[in-house]
Amino acid sequence: MVKLIHTLADHGDDVSCCAFSPSLLATCSLDKTIRLYSLSDFAELPHSPLKFHTYAVHCCCFSPSGHILASCSTDGTTVLWGAHSGQPLAVMEQPGGSPVRVCCFSPDSAYLASGAADGSVVLWNAQSYKLYRCGSVKDGSLVACAFSPDGSLLVTGSSGGDLTVWDDRMRCLHSEKAHDLGITCCDFAPQPLSGGEQGFQFYRLASCGQDCEIKLWFVSFTRALGFELKYKSTLRGHCAPILACAFSHDGQMLVSGSVDKSVIIYDITTQSVLHTLTQHTRYVTTCAFAPNTLLLATGSMDKTVNIWQFDLETPYQGGMNDQLKQLVEDWSEEDVSTWLRAQGLEDLVGIFQMNNIDGKELLHLTKESLAGDLKIESLGLRSKVMRSIEELRTKMDSLSSGIPDEFICPITRELMKDPVIASDGYSYEREAMENWIHKKKRTSPMTNLVLPSLVLTPNRTLKMAINRWLETHQK
Repeated sequence: MVKLIHTLADHGDDVSCCAFSPSLLATCSLDKTIRLYSLSDFAELPHSPLKFHTYAVHCCCFSPSGHILASCSTDGTTVLWGAHSGQPLAVMEQPGGSPVRVCCFSPDSAYLASGAADGSVVLWNAQSYKLYRCGSVKDGSLVACAFSPDGSLLVTGSSGGDLTVWDDRMRCLHSEKAHDLGITCCDFAPQPLSGGEQGFQFYRLASCGQDCEIKLWFVSFTRALGFELKYKSTLRGHCAPILACAFSHDGQMLVSGSVDKSVIIYDITTQSVLHTLTQHTRYVTTCAFAPNTLLLATGSMDKTVNIWQFDLETPYQGGMNDQLKQLVEDWSEEDVSTWLRAQGLEDLVGIFQMNNIDGKELLHLTKESLAGDLKIESLGLRSKVMRSIEELRTKMDSLSSGIPDEFICPITRELMKDPVIASDGYSYEREAMENWIHKKKRTSPMTNLVLPSLVLTPNRTLKMAINRWLETHQK
């Protein structure tokens, strides 16, 4: 089930985009502002709204860490902000001054791409704020862009209907007509569908457009074998142009918003419709899944943003063996907040955050500490918290066997707790990969090829998938 848990109605004009970080939600609007909200209680931050742009703001996005926010506007600029301070860090002017329609960060936060109405696409250095590379498409405005999860490819979509694929040096690898009446959005699924010899990568891409269709594509690229963009299938359900689409952060769901005022959530495996949401009263212009919690945001020309929660019967369950116990103990304060909301204890989120309760602290709470340390006066609330904790502890001994191989670290052969993506495209347990590199092994544990970079990127999507698998494999 999906339930509407909050509606934000602070913008004075159409909502054009919404984006999540691990702890914040950003929204932007034709009213020239960007607004920031805390995921703990959806309260607007003190430094919100952010004001700089002189015309409509079309897109906003967080860096993977969530510390930097980017926004772009009809005024021809892309602005970087400190997400937790609201201070502008840089103003980058699109060459030619054309209205900027879309922006996105690379997975390693090194670059920011911006696409404009004149068909130009710019790759900015996100540290120096300098122009790194640029390109352009011949037909239409740039209205969509997405980096592949390994950062080796950038895909852009134009109002002319073309999907164009660029390499990391902004060389055009491929372009083809994908939607007859123009593309409106595109997004990569976060995980490779399969891995192969010598760094082979294989990703799923979704695109949507004015033709009322969502198309799924397979994208692969290797230095040795070259590039391939292959059409896979079409998802239908909307009866009007589709303005936005986004994958969930485990890649198992896809959400879309349309001129028909509806939001549709698809199961990617079966390609069936899971939910149709019809609460917006005008065109749905944007949709986004949160990275660490089962939340969905949808924005509309009705000037509102709706927050939806996926109501699982047993959210964030655990297992008593050491692997799962460590996963629970490794919960962040934000993970605990999410667990509280899933238990119907959202009124206690502020108290738990004020007392810095993480997963380890959660498992050690008692009735006495709830009353004495956390000052929870209600006996009923204390009893409900303890029942939920006891249920969690009880379920922690019911982990099923048969762990999926993709959840196993290739080095340790154990269930991963803190998965990271290395530059070979494979995921490893952070500590194991750091030890591997520390021993001066600059080669990939999987391919034995030299690693092009030693940067390790947190794989939050895989961590969430592991948690979801644990949740659904209880006795």
